[in-house]
Amino acid sequence: MTSLRSKTIKGVGWSFIDNIANYGITFLVGLVLARLLTPAEYGIMAMIAIFVAISNSIIDSGFSNALIRKVDIERVDYNTVFFFNLVVSVILYVILYVSSPLISAFFKEPILVDVMRVIGWVLIINALAIIPRTILVKNVDFKTQTKVSVISSVLSGLVGIGMALTGWGVWSLVWQQLSRQMLNSLCLWVFCKWFPVWEFSVKSFKELFGFGYKLLLSGLIDTIYKNIYYVIIGRFYSPAQLGQYTRAEQFNSIFSSNLTSVVQRVSYPVLSSIQNEEERLYAAYRRIIKDTMLVTFACMLGLAAVAKPLIIILIGDKWLPAVGFLQIICFAGMLYPLHAINLNILQVKGRSDLFLKLEIIKKIIAIGPIVVGILYGIEYMLWGAVLTSFIAYLINSYYSASLICYPTARQIKDILPVFLVSLIVAAIMWSLSWLNISVYIQLPCQLLIGLILAFVIYEKLQLDEYIEVKQLVISALHRK
Repeated sequence: MTSLRSKTIKGVGWSFIDNIANYGITFLVGLVLARLLTPAEYGIMAMIAIFVAISNSIIDSGFSNALIRKVDIERVDYNTVFFFNLVVSVILYVILYVSSPLISAFFKEPILVDVMRVIGWVLIINALAIIPRTILVKNVDFKTQTKVSVISSVLSGLVGIGMALTGWGVWSLVWQQLSRQMLNSLCLWVFCKWFPVWEFSVKSFKELFGFGYKLLLSGLIDTIYKNIYYVIIGRFYSPAQLGQYTRAEQFNSIFSSNLTSVVQRVSYPVLSSIQNEEERLYAAYRRIIKDTMLVTFACMLGLAAVAKPLIIILIGDKWLPAVGFLQIICFAGMLYPLHAINLNILQVKGRSDLFLKLEIIKKIIAIGPIVVGILYGIEYMLWGAVLTSFIAYLINSYYSASLICYPTARQIKDILPVFLVSLIVAAIMWSLSWLNISVYIQLPCQLLIGLILAFVIYEKLQLDEYIEVKQLVISALHRK
């Protein structure tokens, strides 16, 4: 248990640092670019996001998770997946290249033809890096991935800012993204020291695809759902409004997506390693949920409380419409890590069939808010997404409970105290916005009061998850 705990702590620590490097540096670069570029230029990039995201899901085809889960991995497994990924990526790039005029016509933006044909190279570049990245994840080696993220994020950020300063407009965003993936793939190959051998096993392909294809379909459904708002807003509203929405999403992803990514990447290989030890699996699973949601609720509700002064200070008044979007999105985003943990247990238990079934059910339910968005407006669509996020959690936790004997009611009971604490603290932080003071004074006051209140309340309650998180932070600081 000690080695597993140590492995998990190190994995979480380095995975968190990796996400800070990857998303944090990119976010800081984005702050600079947001002041140099217009919301409409960000909107143009968002229009093609769904096509790139779907293509990347197809290229991976669930093989990464299948390789991570497989215990007796062999060299031929890696090579089989590598060549499959590469061939599929080339085919999909050709499809995107040919269909780019149709996509441009759909959104009524002529520049999308050239943008799509250039950014499409990301598909092939990403395909080259799937196996090296999978090997590092399987070994819970996030330290190496952190090095890669720092290098690629910093250098690509300089490319994007340099191009924006010299008047390249939307192309600065294109080349920032393209150069980041190029550097990321190159560094993964250098640090991982894995090289393919020309071999392909039909037997290996069938075995891995037998598990992975259900995850592929689930991933496609989820990817379409996550990006469909870009399509709806881009088609029925203006590029500027889409740009405002994407900026709100990027602020939300600072915590929501990063926390989800950390939890998902670390918990999956760790829980997979003890998948046949029911008591240890239950204990680890429950601890991950409680610790994760303490941090998640505090970050997401706190972000909603300080959204307005934060956006005004960091990127300026021209992005003010993004404030309302961000505050709504935070309420949906606070459950994303919880979704990830519950879905991870389905994969750990080999129930990719159930994983797919749940994705279909949840996305059918999610059609309602999309229709509302088309008819009544973006805000109504986002509030609908909040509702479907809660419904999705109930569905996920109900089915995962049958595999690990951790029912939904027990989960809610475990996370309710930290939710209430975070809600009270966030409400007090938000109430300061009614004072007629400068945002430069308001924001630090909100953050200081929030930190002090949370600390005092948790010290008084002495919840197990608070004690554990505090110990993790203290031990990490001591190691530094």
